[in-house]
Amino acid sequence: MKKQSIYTLLYITTATKTEAVKIAKSLLKEQLIACTNILGPMQSLYRWKGRIENATEFLLLCKTTKTNVSAAKNLIVKLHSYECPCIISLPIEDGNEEYLEWIKGSVR
Repeated sequence: MKKQSIYTLLYITTATKTEAVKIAKSLLKEQLIACTNILGPMQSLYRWKGRIENATEFLLLCKTTKTNVSAAKNLIVKLHSYECPCIISLPIEDGNEEYLEWIKGSVR
């Protein structure tokens, strides 16, 4: 039986780089994530309220532990400008053990 991972990657999109940085700094300050990468600008196409939308967005890839996901989601929703923000938690199945231990030691 495979051991369940305690590590998680949060995938979050924002409308602006400023918003991405604000969310990242807040998550770091609260020790809910160990680090993040901010990518973009990127083009996003999606269906919203019956229409196909085309927007420029920024992507945060946040590394954390499973136990911090709920608190991180709550903080992101409070800070986010979107009515329905994209916040997806993806399990980290494997990686550099030293790096994974660093994640664990960097969050509460």
